[in-house]
Amino acid sequence: MPLTSEPLRKLGFLTIGLFDDADPRRGHESTLEIIELGERLGFDSAWMRHRHLQYGISSPVAVLAAASQRTSRIELGTAVIPLGWENPLRLAEDLATVDILSGGRLNPGISVGPPMHYDQVKEALYPDTADAEDFSYARVERLLSFVRGEPATNFSGTEGFEVFSDRVQPHAAGLGSRMWYGGGSLRSARWAGEHGMNYLTSSVVKAEESEDFAEIQLSHVRAFRAHHPDGDRARVSQGLVVIPTDSASSEQRAKYEEFVAKRTPRTTTPQGPARMLFARDLVGTSAEIAEQLYADVAFREIDEVAFALPFTFGHEDYVQILTDIATKLGPALGWRAPEKDQLEKDQPDKD
Repeated sequence: MPLTSEPLRKLGFLTIGLFDDADPRRGHESTLEIIELGERLGFDSAWMRHRHLQYGISSPVAVLAAASQRTSRIELGTAVIPLGWENPLRLAEDLATVDILSGGRLNPGISVGPPMHYDQVKEALYPDTADAEDFSYARVERLLSFVRGEPATNFSGTEGFEVFSDRVQPHAAGLGSRMWYGGGSLRSARWAGEHGMNYLTSSVVKAEESEDFAEIQLSHVRAFRAHHPDGDRARVSQGLVVIPTDSASSEQRAKYEEFVAKRTPRTTTPQGPARMLFARDLVGTSAEIAEQLYADVAFREIDEVAFALPFTFGHEDYVQILTDIATKLGPALGWRAPEKDQLEKDQPDKD
C-alpha cells in the first residue's frame, strides 16, 4: 500500500439525519446516538448537513446543542448551513450560544447563494424583501463580523434596568477561527482563503478547468492555501463518501454495492448547466479504500477528513460503517484514536 507523507490527523464523519415524517423524534434520536457512538470510537469530529422542507434535520444547530450535552470531547460541525436561509445576526447568536454550551467545540460550516428552489419558497421566507436580499459573499462577511466580535450596533450601555451590548452576546472566544466555508469552485476557494476561514471540500466540485475530479479538488485546495494568511498550514477538510465493508454482513455488502452502482453514472461527466462533477463513492475493505485514497492527489494534500455517511442507510448500517472507519480505515490512513483511558474519561456522567 502506498504511504502518505502526512498521517491523517483528524478523522470525522458527516450525517444528514434522516427521519420518518410519522415519527420524526426517532430519526433525531438516532442522529444523537450516532454522534455519541462517534465520540466513543474516538472520532475527532461529527458534522451535520442542513435540509429545509425535506425529511432531513432542518436545524442542525439545535441538534448540536443537544449533542453538546451528551458528549464532552468530539467537535461538532455543520457542513453546511446555506446562509441564504438565515439572518446572519440571529445565526451568530445561535452559533455562539451552542459554542459556549459545548465548551468551544463548535465548527460552523456555511455556504452562500440563493436558497434552493428560491422561486417556490421566497414568499414564505422573505415575503417583503425577496427581491432585495443579498445572497453574495457579503452575507458571509456580515456573519463573520458578528461572530468575531465586531460591533453590530452603535448603541451600548444601560437603559433603565437593562444593560445592552454593541456586539453579539454571548461572545464565544475562538469561534471566529473555527468558521468553515463549504466551496466547490476556484472562486470560493480563493475567497475563503482571503477571509481567513477554514475550507470544506466535498464530493461535488465545478468542472471549470478540467473533468478530472481529484485534479479539480487539488487546484481548489492549493488556491485556498495560496490566498490564506496561514498558507500551507490553513485547515482543509475533505468529505468523500466511503463505505468500508470489513465487518459488514453479506446483505449489507450487497446493499452498499448496489447503492454505489446506482450513483456511479453521475460521476462520469459534469452534470447540468453549472457542470457539477461528483466523486465516485468508495466501497470495499478498509485496505482497498485506503489504497484508493492514497492514489487521490487531493487527499494527499490534506490531513483532515469528514467522511460522509450514505444518506439512505439504516442506524445499524451507520454503526457498522463508523466502527470500521474508526478501527480499520482510520489506522490504515495513519490516524490514531485517543487512548482508551482518555476516551472513558471523556464520557459524560449519565447519573
